[in-house]
Amino acid sequence: MNQASVFLLILLGIGVAAKNQSLMIAAGFLLLLKWTGLDSKIFPLLQSKGINWGVTVITIAVLVPIATGEIGFKQLGEAMKSYYAWIALGSGIAVALIAKNGVTLLAQDPHITAALVLGTILAVALFNGVAVGPLIGAGIAYLAMQLVKLFG
Repeated sequence: MNQASVFLLILLGIGVAAKNQSLMIAAGFLLLLKWTGLDSKIFPLLQSKGINWGVTVITIAVLVPIATGEIGFKQLGEAMKSYYAWIALGSGIAVALIAKNGVTLLAQDPHITAALVLGTILAVALFNGVAVGPLIGAGIAYLAMQLVKLFG
């Protein structure tokens, strides 16, 4: 039993204790790959492509109401009459721009990933958060670092 397996088992335990299905599935899946010896082949692929795949799956899920016809041009037009829709539009733009800087930060400072992952795990396990955090977390961290540089 190596350190990585122990760490994943602890995360699995946290997932069980917090009743967080996403964390349980993720930790269990990674343990299964590790213990079956498939980790050396699959981990590099997951590490390099996993975020893109995840974003694609989330995008597909968000677009399903459009594909089913539940949301169309009529609903979009009606929504744009609401100031909440304009807030949501601005928030979507802001999040995408902030996350873009997160990609830059993770590429320049990969060691920061450990802290971001820990923060995401804590939010998922303790506060029933959703694990989309590392990328946007990196973007927020980048933004905060730029502010510290500017005013520090």
